[in-house]
Amino acid sequence: MTERAPYRTIARVHTDFPSKFGVPRQSGLVPELLARVVFEPDFRSPDAVRGIEGFSHLWLVWEFDKSVSGRDWSPTVRPPRLGGHDRLGVFATRSPFRPNPIGLSSVRLVSVESAGEEAPVLVVGGADLVDGTPVLDIKPYIPYDVHPDATSGFIQTHPESWYRVSFPPELLGRVPEDRRGALLGVLAHDPRPRFMDDSSRVFGLPFAGLDVRFTIDDTTVRVVDVAPLTPEPGAAWPGYR
Repeated sequence: MTERAPYRTIARVHTDFPSKFGVPRQSGLVPELLARVVFEPDFRSPDAVRGIEGFSHLWLVWEFDKSVSGRDWSPTVRPPRLGGHDRLGVFATRSPFRPNPIGLSSVRLVSVESAGEEAPVLVVGGADLVDGTPVLDIKPYIPYDVHPDATSGFIQTHPESWYRVSFPPELLGRVPEDRRGALLGVLAHDPRPRFMDDSSRVFGLPFAGLDVRFTIDDTTVRVVDVAPLTPEPGAAWPGYR
């Protein structure tokens, strides 16, 4: 049996999310979110993306590098969509804790940056990835990838919720104008983990160099503060205060 070569990181995705908290639950949920796919030096060739402009969307194949490493795989997991109580088979979910920690995202190709030291760079919309996520492969998305009669298993019983966002103008003014639409979209989709439903808790969303603090009830996300993001070196952001 021929020994398989190890996978190589071909690129890294750069986004406004320094941690997993607040990252959309699936790609395309917040189309205003822009990300840059920067190729590693060995793969930084214009020839490697020749013709890619002809496709409106791409598949990104990537690694769950922020998942707990070294843990044994389990045949069942607790999907957050089910409140973290019910167990389902790992291959019936999109859990990051898999035998091979590989993820798949469908993103919109916004542009290809062909100038600069890092060129070519792919600018994509709707990515659901943490800053620095390793990319293992990129493939064109084509209309044949769509299955109109597809069913969604347990996910169809838990549709995505949209919340009203109350964002005081003086606080919104602290957010760069080109990031406001994306931030509002992230907040409207409730960035909390499913098990965190305490309306009295103040959450902190690290986004685009800012710490966006908010509360949330049954209908409304209320932003209470926006401040520069200044975590201690090496500190993790738990997503709440």
